[in-house]
Order: sequence, then C-alpha cells, then structure tokens
Amino acid sequence: MIFITRFKLSLLFFLEFFIWGGWFVTMGTFLSQIFNATGGELAMAYETQSIGAIIAPFIIGLIADRYFAAQKILGLLHLLGAALLFIVSNADNFFAFYPYIFIYMLLYMPTLALANSVAFHQMENPSKEFASIRVLGSVGWIVAGLIIGYFGWEGSQTLKNTFYMSSIASAFLGLYSFTLPNTPPKLGSNEKLKIREILGLDALSMLKDKGFLFFFIASILICIPLAFYYQHANQFLNEIGMKAAASKMILGQISEVLFLLLLPLFIKRYGIKNALIVGILAWGVRYMLFAFGDTGVKSWMLIFGILLHGVCYDFFFVSGQIYTDFKAGEKYKSTAQGLITLATYGLGMLIGFRFAGWLTDQYISDIGHLWKNIWIQPAIFSFVVLTLFLIFFKNETIKFKSL
Repeated sequence: MIFITRFKLSLLFFLEFFIWGGWFVTMGTFLSQIFNATGGELAMAYETQSIGAIIAPFIIGLIADRYFAAQKILGLLHLLGAALLFIVSNADNFFAFYPYIFIYMLLYMPTLALANSVAFHQMENPSKEFASIRVLGSVGWIVAGLIIGYFGWEGSQTLKNTFYMSSIASAFLGLYSFTLPNTPPKLGSNEKLKIREILGLDALSMLKDKGFLFFFIASILICIPLAFYYQHANQFLNEIGMKAAASKMILGQISEVLFLLLLPLFIKRYGIKNALIVGILAWGVRYMLFAFGDTGVKSWMLIFGILLHGVCYDFFFVSGQIYTDFKAGEKYKSTAQGLITLATYGLGMLIGFRFAGWLTDQYISDIGHLWKNIWIQPAIFSFVVLTLFLIFFKNETIKFKSL
C-alpha cells in the first residue's frame, strides 16, 4: 500500500472514532447535568447504539453493496450526521434531544462497516495491514477525551460543546470521504441478496456446536453488564467528584491497545478458554473496584478499574472474534461475525442499557445515586456468567499463522 493511501485511511479511522468518542462517553453526564435525565431516559439514549447496530446491516446490504460506492455513502451519512449533532447540541429538553440522537445513530453505525470496506478494498493483505491503520481509531477516541478534559467541559457543565466538536469533525469527514479511494459496490443491482445473508443468519447452523452455543449465549449475557460501563461510568465518576473524568477514562483505550498486542501470545500459551475467562473475570473485578473505590485514598481502585478496560474488551470480545473466525471456517466467516455483532452490540447491549437504566433509578436518594449498590449488581451478574462459562465451555486449540 502506497504512503498516501495509508495516510488517507489512517485519517479516516482517526476521525471516525474521534467523532464517536467526542460525545458518546460523556452523554450520560450531559443528560443528567443539563436535563436531569432519569436512568430510563439515559437507557433510551444509549440503546440507540444497539438499534443502530441492528439496522446497519440492512443499510450496508441493501444499499452500499448494491448501488453506490462505499466512500460516497460514507460521506453523505457523515454530512447528515453533522447537521443532526448540531441540532442535538441546541436541544432544550430530553424529548427534543432524543429523536435526533436516535436518527443520528441509525446513520452513524453503518459508517463503521463502510469505513472497514473502504480500507479492506485497498489492502492486499488485510490481516497484516489493517491493525496498524485501525489503531488510529483508538487514538482518535483518546484525543477526543483529552480535549474534553483539557477544556473542563464536564466540571463547567458545558458538555454541549462535545456535540459541536463532533459535528464539525463529522462535516469535515463527510467532505473528506469523497476524496478517499473508490470502493465500488460488491454486487450488481440485479443480483439477489437474502435477508439471511445480511443478518448473518446462515451461520445459525454453527449453534449446533455446543462449544459455540455456550460462547454465543455468554456473549449476549456479558453484554448486559458491559452496558453499565458505557452508560454510567462517566456519570458515576463525575458525580463522586473525579476531575477531568473523560480524560482519565482514556486510560482504558490506551490499555486496550497494549493488551491487544499481548492477546495472541496469551491465547497461544494458555488457550482460548482461559483468555475468555480472564475477560469475563475482569468485568466482575472492575465493577467491584467501582463499588468500593472513591476519590480519596481509594482512588487507585477507580483508576485500576478504568485500566481493566483493555482486559475486559480484548480478552473477551477480540478473543471472541478470533474464536468465531476459527469455528466458522471459510464458509461462514463473514456471516458468523455479523451474527455475533448482531447478538452482542444489538440484542445483548440493548437489554443491558435498558436494565442499567432501570437499576440506577432504583438506587437513588436525596443525596444522589447509591453507586455502591448499583455497581455490585453487574459485578455479581458477571461472576454468575463466569461460573456458567467455567462449567459448560471446553477449551479448544487455535493456531495463529503469524506466530
């Protein structure tokens, strides 16, 4: 791949995740500070991600793969998204905010797959080239958090600026996308495309394998406590008085990058089951640290809980992608990944966001949320999932060609 193409794709992923990280992490704090939103309302806002993840395959499969070049659809969606984020930033109540963020996520979630399509189309060996470009996405998310912390938008209750920031970046990416290398439709407009293929349902036959079935169920279940982190972690850290919480939360993305490098070595030495176990265990430990930590002498517990994000995400979700790829073989490789994405970011997190919102509304008093009581619940849930996984899932040997 020539340097200019690598640079263009790297900037694409930087902006793609800068836009998302610019407002998504702090949205719960924004809604609670500005609109005094309930847990249920926070759940409504965050579950738009899951609904978007469910709808995205239809947009990609029915439109992008058949009629238009991927980079052109990517540009159009980000230009529309820029307008929606600007409108969102000026909403004066939750119910004026919600319809626009809902529409925005329906438009944004397909851009993740579109960005991947544009990148893969330019690569001769994606397995070797993609990681070095995709890591710029994590850098974009980190930079967004640093900007929020630097300007102190959380402490000054001016988090609507995060939507302005992401709106400007989205407008730029929208225009920039039209300069990206051409990525023509994969299918002819007359070719038949089955709904089963779009949703990855052809891979359902893999559930006949008991090992994959237990992994599939565990993936859905562990996404329920995962939703607590995305929806309430920043709100929690701000409510208990942590300064520049968004900036400190980027430590989780930094650890994600570092542990991603260690993961193949761990799987090769200890096996896929132990990698998945470590990932599930880390979720439970993280929430216990949040439950008993504070901004005083126990602040190390909060920082350590944030740093565990790399273990939580990489050791379960990335290991899960590797395991799914291994079990699917060439026949179901892409459809199996689509099925897992639909089950986790779609179904699992949809349930998780709703449950997290309901639970936080149960533990609130005149002095605020009873966070210790709240965080113990997903911790216990994670340990229950871990116990079931230990009992039912059997280890399998996965070979890495690159190691």
